[in-house]
Amino acid sequence: MKITAVSAVYPNYRNVPASWRTHFWQIVVRVETDAGVSGFGYGGGGRAAVEVVNRHFAELVAGRDLGSAGAIAAIWDDLYRESLPYGRKGVAIMALSGLDLALWDALGKAERRPVYELLGGARPEPNKDRVRSYATGVDQAWYAELGFSATKFPHRWNGEADYDSAAAGAARARDAVGEDGLVMIDTYMSWDSDVTTRMAGLLEEFNIYWFEDVCTPDELDAQAQLRPAVKPVLLAGGEHEFTHHGFGEIARSGALDLWQPDITWCGGITAGLRILDLARETGIPVAPHRGGEVWGLHLITASDCIDLAEVLPGTRDGDSDVLWIGEPIAENGYIAPTDAPGFGVRLNEDLI
Repeated sequence: MKITAVSAVYPNYRNVPASWRTHFWQIVVRVETDAGVSGFGYGGGGRAAVEVVNRHFAELVAGRDLGSAGAIAAIWDDLYRESLPYGRKGVAIMALSGLDLALWDALGKAERRPVYELLGGARPEPNKDRVRSYATGVDQAWYAELGFSATKFPHRWNGEADYDSAAAGAARARDAVGEDGLVMIDTYMSWDSDVTTRMAGLLEEFNIYWFEDVCTPDELDAQAQLRPAVKPVLLAGGEHEFTHHGFGEIARSGALDLWQPDITWCGGITAGLRILDLARETGIPVAPHRGGEVWGLHLITASDCIDLAEVLPGTRDGDSDVLWIGEPIAENGYIAPTDAPGFGVRLNEDLI
């Protein structure tokens, strides 16, 4: 099977926040083949990443073989090398992620197997036929009604009053999931070392599982120093890091207790597999960012990622864009990929 064409497009989103996501949110990548099979992938980087795919990557992969996982890895390596002058991290790797995922989708469709089977099948221990999921957002009461026993809430630091708001948010979350549930906090790179240390003491009664992205991804040494200071709370992060090269730096610094690569940003399934190799060597658990989306869910199902997948239900009465039709939905706090070929989803053309 040969690649005949590659293209990317930025969807016509209707429900994205007025932020960097307005023009730099997720892209759709399509791979066409001479076998009549088309694969679709989901990448980051927005309109800039579309240009990377359409004006550079597309011409480099036309005519390439797409008959195995090894062929996909070879394409990944070549595109990474060719984009080095402007890549290595950020938009270029987000674009590469979408293309990589489209290649895996096409291969799965050609072989009539879901991607998780291409990766070796569902892991028997723990049973990955279904994966425990956690709901990220602010509507914890609704998440509990939906059956989630694990939740993460956002908390951006703006000043002293945010100590009280963090405690209030933790109390709501703990009340929703109960004593045995999991509660996590996403700080989105807004806490510093002093704030994180004080939060660990202030929130001790709520038994927080992890603090996520407490510093910027460049502050590896600061996070390494924080780890013993906030135990037993884990320091989690990595959604803003790229490729196994970037996670190698995290490993060398000892910055994090738990890694969270985003499979649509870090380099796709191919990079995800390499990151898992590093994590295994280092003894660090991995829980992909937005892992309840099919792109991460297939990797979780077939690998030794921890049994925990992030979903973002929004709020009870909120609106959201349904870009991928057929994505599995968490039921009673668990989620599982379908056995449809590839990633098992199709594109909603109304948003293109």
